[in-house]
Amino acid sequence: MNQFISSLIISLLLTSAASAKTFVYCSEGSPVGFNPQMTTDGTSNNAAAHTIYNRLVDFVPGTTDLMPSLAERYTVSDDQLTYDFFLKPNIQFHTTSYFKPTRPLNSDDVLFSFERMKNANHPFHKVNGGSYEYFVGMNMGELIASMTKVSDLHFRIQLTKPEAPFLANMAMSFMSILSKEYGDQLIKTKKMEQIDLEPIGTGPFAFRRYRRDAQIRYERHPHYWGGLTPIENLVIAITPEASVRFQKLRTGECHVMIEPAPSDLEAIKKEKDLTLLEAPGFNIGYLAMNTQKAPFDNVLVRQAIHHALNRQSYIDAIYLGHASVAKNPIPPTLWSYHENLKDLEYNPKRAKELLTSAGFPNGFETELWTLPVTRPYNPAGRKMGEMMQADLALVGIRLKLVSYDWPTYLAKSREGEHSMIQLGWTGDNGDPDNFFHTLLGCDGVVGGSNVAKWCHSEFNDLIMKAKKLSNKEERAKLYIKAQEIFKREAPWVTIAHSKLFRAKSNKVTGYDIDPLGGDKFSKADLK
Repeated sequence: MNQFISSLIISLLLTSAASAKTFVYCSEGSPVGFNPQMTTDGTSNNAAAHTIYNRLVDFVPGTTDLMPSLAERYTVSDDQLTYDFFLKPNIQFHTTSYFKPTRPLNSDDVLFSFERMKNANHPFHKVNGGSYEYFVGMNMGELIASMTKVSDLHFRIQLTKPEAPFLANMAMSFMSILSKEYGDQLIKTKKMEQIDLEPIGTGPFAFRRYRRDAQIRYERHPHYWGGLTPIENLVIAITPEASVRFQKLRTGECHVMIEPAPSDLEAIKKEKDLTLLEAPGFNIGYLAMNTQKAPFDNVLVRQAIHHALNRQSYIDAIYLGHASVAKNPIPPTLWSYHENLKDLEYNPKRAKELLTSAGFPNGFETELWTLPVTRPYNPAGRKMGEMMQADLALVGIRLKLVSYDWPTYLAKSREGEHSMIQLGWTGDNGDPDNFFHTLLGCDGVVGGSNVAKWCHSEFNDLIMKAKKLSNKEERAKLYIKAQEIFKREAPWVTIAHSKLFRAKSNKVTGYDIDPLGGDKFSKADLK
């Protein structure tokens, strides 16, 4: 659908909904899917996890502190192996044109949702590909010994070993609760794939329809347990170009826009009817090298590439100074950050020496996948790719730049089809494990979240030991050692930690930047 038609549809929606309060959010890309169990990207989280679904526990708004959500309370045994969740009564699932629930949420739904990811014999386990990147990458299958419906409103999880970040992980999007009753209906009608395409949840907004690469429409959940949302209709207008998002915001076609272009920030500040929101970024942008493919299985080659890239020039030209050069795989605002770690500095001469030692005195040819969407950790993947191409050419490495649409890009990266790839991460839960284990642990190689395909036994032993400890200082010591190994082995070139920006109409109230990078509209309103 071309941009004119897309804009026209949004305008008509706003006009026809004059009597209903319609809120339009300009996003940067299309979702990979509508089931948070099977997606890891922020675009999909905004489209499903923060709108359609809930978890047993959640984060206190604006913080990484935990609070009950679908569970009204929970208890943890002294040995940290048994977790009991007591569900709120009378939580209603969405009623849509394709499903009408006959009962409120209960423990059957929780068991159905978690067993889908854990149990290979679950009827929905392999539906729509059966890829549960977070669940596998975080080793949840081995961690969870058993899951039990004690009663309709009492659900128990038994672990095989203590896991310090377990409760925080339970608040992550992939632990969202689906409807078993809806699943049973789809089995009977032989439409099981619809569970991820026409979703049913308990969240503030009910899914209505998706026009691929154009828009997603929702209506507020009239029986939402968290209270009726001020806005009646939510529209996500998919608008890949940052400059077009800005123009839509100026003309009133959308009320909030994600990821303004760095070059537009000053212009947004000058608009009297707009507000620019800014927050520290809880993120890391990086260039990953597939360590299971030659020549990136050679640490000298990886170090050479790190030395060859002028990362400060990317900060200056692409982020326009709204970021800092990254040396660690975690952001500096996260506890256990290694302040004193020595980085691999920009040094083309040293890069050439390392390539010669590795057996590549004349360099080599390879591919670099460039990010196809605007993300906070990389606002211009193609431009950065061109700058990387020029930097590496100086040391004899000849790059072909490749890209795909966002869902394909992520799917292919999970399968390890790339040689070098631009990616990044915004923390999900305020725990270092969310970076170290998910992105760099051996379990992530299998799950697909570790796109460097890097499984280093010493590094992995440290982060797995840290997961078992409840003492934060002891955990931090292990993560400090892990960061030293990471930098020495260089599976990534750490690029940037960037600031977060959103722009909104001054008509908008009840919306602010979430520290974990999501966009949530359950409290948003229009004056």
